Amino acid sequence: MLKTAIFPGSFDPFTVGHESIVCRSLGLFDRVIVAVGVNSGKQPLMSIESRVRMINDVFKNEEKVSCDFFEGLTVDFCKKVNANYMLRGIRTAADFEYERAIAQINKKMLPAVESVFLLTSPEHTPVNSTIIRDIIRNHGNASQFLPAGIDIRKYL
Repeated sequence: MLKTAIFPGSFDPFTVGHESIVCRSLGLFDRVIVAVGVNSGKQPLMSIESRVRMINDVFKNEEKVSCDFFEGLTVDFCKKVNANYMLRGIRTAADFEYERAIAQINKKMLPAVESVFLLTSPEHTPVNSTIIRDIIRNHGNASQFLPAGIDIRKYL
């Protein structure tokens, strides 16, 4: 059986921290699906389609990585794509507490799926999409926080 992981998030935008988590997970899984979720509680900078296109562009040369979007519960998306793992990145202790609670609820809802946490690389700890989104909205240069070769203007 293939070890398939989903990496769920809003990815608005997809940052170097997200990219690092995916790349570091490739030795653990046969397939990683970056799952762009609709988060009605956030005011998006980029459309879902643009985020999916951006992520597919980042991983265009990596056959083990694909990207898709979903609405609703992450566990339902896991069932849809036959994923056995949920991948999450942890930057801080506060992230861990939040992610732990979600993972425990997901485990109750879908016992066959395991949550796997990777600690963010130290250089990416301060990078988060909210801050990067603010830089972009205010016409700052966010390129150092985005995957190499990505011109964010192409996706806005």
